[in-house]
Amino acid sequence: MTMDIQFYIDGVLAKNRRITAKTITLIESSLPAHQQKAKAIVDALLPFAGEAVRIGITGVPGVGKSTYIESFGMELAEQGHQVAVLAVDPSSSKSGGSIMGDKTRMEKLSLHPQAFIRPSPSGGTLGGVARKTRETMIICEAAGFDVIMVETVGVGQSEITVASMVDFFLLLMLAGAGDELQGIKRGVLELADAIAINKADGDNLEKAKAAQKEYEKALSLLTPESLTWQPQVFTCSALTMDGINEIWKAILNHRRKLETSGELAQRRRKQDLDWMWALVEEGLRDRFYKNVDVSKALPEIVKAVENGRTSPTAAAHCLLGLNDN
Repeated sequence: MTMDIQFYIDGVLAKNRRITAKTITLIESSLPAHQQKAKAIVDALLPFAGEAVRIGITGVPGVGKSTYIESFGMELAEQGHQVAVLAVDPSSSKSGGSIMGDKTRMEKLSLHPQAFIRPSPSGGTLGGVARKTRETMIICEAAGFDVIMVETVGVGQSEITVASMVDFFLLLMLAGAGDELQGIKRGVLELADAIAINKADGDNLEKAKAAQKEYEKALSLLTPESLTWQPQVFTCSALTMDGINEIWKAILNHRRKLETSGELAQRRRKQDLDWMWALVEEGLRDRFYKNVDVSKALPEIVKAVENGRTSPTAAAHCLLGLNDN
């Protein structure tokens, strides 16, 4: 087994793209034997990770997120960066996902020798998908990728999950779609380190500039999470490439400020602790449902609660007591 594990570790550190992909496949496997190997590999590669710029990207439906990520990724790859694009898709647990979905959406970027696109694993809960995404980030960083983009494919909780694993969170918005805040929840707006109004080209340019002012007003009402960074609003076009490089400069400026103040290291430490507790909760839940006594008693206890024969408090106490045995 040790030789097998070393094969993956050496392959990733040698920047072998095929072995890197195989390593991520191993991490995504739910087989206990594979999970055991995956933990050893991730632990071994951890010292070689952590230097990349980690960017989370989300956006409203129809914003052109895939086109933006492809344009942004191509720009960075042409500058000499090694770019990895990962997706967090909670809906894949219901739909089964599409293994080639992300690659067909970003055809040019997927063919670039300095880019790597990895669809989110199909199946599993959002927590499971997020855990695998965090581990995939470590593998990609150890393999030499210096820019990691994590895309939210789903909506809702996935934005909060992605924000909890990146350094910079970018919110893509549209202009001229009715209400300028387009139903985006305040919580998501508070997560943003920057807002980019996409499709700012042609007849839409003036609308985009007007929307930029509206978003700047909205952000001014919120208290920034960082003491050294005030979220900014940009206009850009994924088609003409206008504004794309300005956003990258802002990301680098944000990183410099947070590194200087010590906030980046503090944020990463907090993210690691959040990850640990998320894994503890996931493990406890898993052990609970795999407990034989719980499995036997659960249907009857559920019926008793439904029929009003026992209280939820008493039922929960009973089930947790069975799990202690």
